[in-house]
Amino acid sequence: MITESDLLNFMRETAYKPMTYQELEKHFGIESAADFKEFLKLLNHLEGEGKILLTETNRYGVPERMSLLRGRLQVHAKGFAFLIPENREHPDVYIHANDLKSAMNGDIVLGRVTSKSSGGGKLEGEVVRIVQRAVTQVVGVFQNNEVYGFVIADDKRINKDIFIPKGAFNGAADGEKVVVRIVRYPEGRSAAEGEIIEILGHKDDPGVDILSIIRKHQLPETFPEEVLAEALDAPDVIEEDEIRGQNRRDLRDKIIVTIDGEDAKDLDDAVNVEKLPNGHFRLGVHIADVGYYVRENSKLDQEAYNRGCSVYLVDRVIPMLPHRLSNGICSLNPKVDRFTLSCEMEFNEQMKVVKHDIFTSVIRTKERMTYTNVRKILQNEDPEVTERYSDLVQTFKDMQELALRLRANRIRRGAVDFDFEESKVIVDENGKAVDIVKRERSIAEQIIEEFMLAANETVAEHFHWLKVPFLYRIHEDPDQEKLHNFMAFIANFGYSVKGKGNTVHPRALQTLLEDIKGTKEQTVISTMMLRSMKQAKYDSESTGHFGLAAEFYSHFTSPIRRYPDLVIHRIIREVAEGGGALTPARQEYLASRMQDIAQQSSERERVAVEAERDTEALKKAEFMQDKVGEEFPGIISSVTSFGMFIELENTVEGLIRLSAMTDDYYNFHEQHMALIGERTSKIYRIGDEVKIRVVRVNMDDHTIDFEMVDMKPRREGGPRGEGFGGGRGGREDRGGGFGGRGGKGRGKDKSRGGDAASAQGGKPGKQGASGARTDANAAPARSFSFGSGKGGYSGGSSAGATGQGGSRRKHTTASGIFTPGGSEAGGEGGAPKRKKRKGGGKKNGKSKGDANNATAAFVRKKK
Repeated sequence: MITESDLLNFMRETAYKPMTYQELEKHFGIESAADFKEFLKLLNHLEGEGKILLTETNRYGVPERMSLLRGRLQVHAKGFAFLIPENREHPDVYIHANDLKSAMNGDIVLGRVTSKSSGGGKLEGEVVRIVQRAVTQVVGVFQNNEVYGFVIADDKRINKDIFIPKGAFNGAADGEKVVVRIVRYPEGRSAAEGEIIEILGHKDDPGVDILSIIRKHQLPETFPEEVLAEALDAPDVIEEDEIRGQNRRDLRDKIIVTIDGEDAKDLDDAVNVEKLPNGHFRLGVHIADVGYYVRENSKLDQEAYNRGCSVYLVDRVIPMLPHRLSNGICSLNPKVDRFTLSCEMEFNEQMKVVKHDIFTSVIRTKERMTYTNVRKILQNEDPEVTERYSDLVQTFKDMQELALRLRANRIRRGAVDFDFEESKVIVDENGKAVDIVKRERSIAEQIIEEFMLAANETVAEHFHWLKVPFLYRIHEDPDQEKLHNFMAFIANFGYSVKGKGNTVHPRALQTLLEDIKGTKEQTVISTMMLRSMKQAKYDSESTGHFGLAAEFYSHFTSPIRRYPDLVIHRIIREVAEGGGALTPARQEYLASRMQDIAQQSSERERVAVEAERDTEALKKAEFMQDKVGEEFPGIISSVTSFGMFIELENTVEGLIRLSAMTDDYYNFHEQHMALIGERTSKIYRIGDEVKIRVVRVNMDDHTIDFEMVDMKPRREGGPRGEGFGGGRGGREDRGGGFGGRGGKGRGKDKSRGGDAASAQGGKPGKQGASGARTDANAAPARSFSFGSGKGGYSGGSSAGATGQGGSRRKHTTASGIFTPGGSEAGGEGGAPKRKKRKGGGKKNGKSKGDANNATAAFVRKKK
């Protein structure tokens, strides 16, 4: 039987020339009618996915041999896009708005490179074919124009309103939030056309805001009936007969505890620590054996695969598994028997693992501890709490000693440990934001974080050397161009990072973080460092984790809320029950599935991170609504060509637009990431303390505008005759406003064996003017620039920092003093200038039959 990999590998051979299906049939020696039928199905399937192409002469070949690229589109709110190729080594390709055809954000497309920069780094291209649509329905506000309507999408990357014919209103009224199904995609100047399939309520009604975000990201609210039925089959308790029937190690006599937040209900990890007579520590990490109840290919498993992970929104959790499992038999509730997978590690004085064991077990936790109470015992020495848990106090002290030594060892080997502050929005019973509190990273959180990291590394290395199919959490080395830009940036502050050639060891970055601790530039350098890093993801190959300076790393510790953890749990139990190996057939099957699971899990994680950021930005804006006119101290957290973002003490961020900086004309100095006044030479850069006033809150875009307190108006008849706010850095409307900026990371992963690039750092970098692709995922996803950075469109470049329209640049001295001369930056998005087209394809930019659609769009815009 011919497989997909057999066919693709053959077509990718250098000597291959496109063949007809008859020639391919002959080459592979297909004889039976059944095999021939399956072969034709495979050809049609691969062609439909864009993995192979059928030429005009009915011959098949792979896109890359036909000068085409297959990849995912990342569209900016200004209309242009980047094609992120599936081939990781290929640079990103800039796509002008006119060359998108009808493609939308997230679509899988085939593209063609049409031009290259002189250095070959920056590529420009066009969409040739749309392989798979990512956007099938859109959430937005309905506008009724009587004979037709429009839906203005919440997602600003969908920058054309969706035309709704009269017969497709389905009862929607003006101003209501709706879900619209796209029935025809945009083409030329005509808008997409759709029909309303759900009315969420008026945009100002309570609860509609969060519901809109849930629909926008197509998150599931409920479980299918067949999934809930399978969950009901799970027992409420574990009977003794069931324990005796399995070869599990009985750990119920050990002092094992869970340590979680006060409101946590899905307790999937427990720990114990023992001091051995030889001076070593034995650490036990015990994780709920969720795979025992969620069987492979069951309805529960299929639903968990589709969801990928639990999503933690501001006011609710959308779980990966039904509550009957996640809060019931799979949760390590206190003083009841629970099935677990355990990883026991023995550490010597140098904190090296000298012995380890991974096995199935049954435990009974002694207490359900909270971070608050553990902190009160270890840090505050609270007499009441200490007395209540007197029999466990020594255990917690041993845990503290081991955790601090593990952390010191991790930092010593070079792990990058960002110390950003995180926050949590508090909402009332109606979902309204009433307060914002900072998350504390106390010794209690550090204990769990270090223990989970240790278990994840040990499990990953163990199964790597067993050479069984597995899922790893990888974090690739920083992009060389972004790293070079970061080096140039810190040189402005007198710092440097040692490296060999074009590479740098994470230890050098951690040394820099320690050097800047407590300094004024700590925030700016830490933020820029995080932006220079790539995004962590799942993979079937272990290529190491840069941020943790770990050669092997996996996610083993949260199977209730992360699908990759659940998958490797099954493999671990299967290997344990199979005497340390898998059958050849099982080995082959799992190997064929791992990369697909890794990719799906990474994509679902990114969706979850985006949804969590959206709800946090929404509720922070809501919290600031009644603060308009009030003054607050803040710190400049990002500087762009259209203004600067200010972060308040409560972690709320807002924008001071360039047009609101009225005491001078300010130029954006890209190299120093600063705004410099032309007349006064006043400099604003990241990390500076300022005092601001809240000017306005936009609940549609979830953005906040600030202005500087006591900023005097600029002197009339200044050095340049430009209008109000016309500094060379460009007005704010050139840079795309708040479009697509990063939010806070997912705090959940931070104390549950997350990693530096997705949760440990806790706070992603700002995405700058372009609404950038996230490339250093704390949650998960965080970078400075738009695009992946492989194509030379990295932070501060014309495509990333200047936004649409670019900005005129001047030559400067090393100190930032402007000198005459300079050149124009690129056009929209800073891309290479395009020649004007002659004619232009379709008459008047629209096809036949679109007259009403296009006319309606024009009327509405004019109105």
